[in-house]
Amino acid sequence: MDFLLNLDTQLFYFVNVTLATPITGKFFALITESSNWSILYIFSALWLLFFDGKRGRVVFATLLVGILLTDQVSSHIIKDLVGRLRPCQTLDHINLLVSCGSGKSFPSSHAANNFCAAFILSFFYKKNPWVFYTTASLIAISRVVVGVHYPFDVLGGAIIGTAIALLLRLVLVELFEKRLKFIIR
Repeated sequence: MDFLLNLDTQLFYFVNVTLATPITGKFFALITESSNWSILYIFSALWLLFFDGKRGRVVFATLLVGILLTDQVSSHIIKDLVGRLRPCQTLDHINLLVSCGSGKSFPSSHAANNFCAAFILSFFYKKNPWVFYTTASLIAISRVVVGVHYPFDVLGGAIIGTAIALLLRLVLVELFEKRLKFIIR
């Protein structure tokens, strides 16, 4: 376990300090803040609810359930069980580009929520899954760049978010398989 924690810390310093540049710092500080995505979230929700028909409403409901589940599991169950402090709370000489926050570190809820959303969106909109996973990956990486999560925190969040989305998908397909066939592209 000490080996993994040491590796995680070394990877953190490599990403957060060694690879740091002013340009990447500004870029990742911008994309890491959920509030900066608010307009896109609102327009996406409106499009799903009012312009993509029945499929859009199913996607919206699935995203809502998936992200609520993922956020609760990552933020209020796993973080409390693991209790790992953030690197900005424990390490010296880091590039802290946003508020450190008082929450725990493992797993990254940003990574969990965004990978859950990427999986769900890729299930319903199969043509360009790389867009969803690239966005989720950039947001996950941003958490290390800005100094609030270790690399294994975001990896754990990505795994947890994907696993919850996969379970949700299995439940949906099991319950509504015949009705979903015309919705999935």
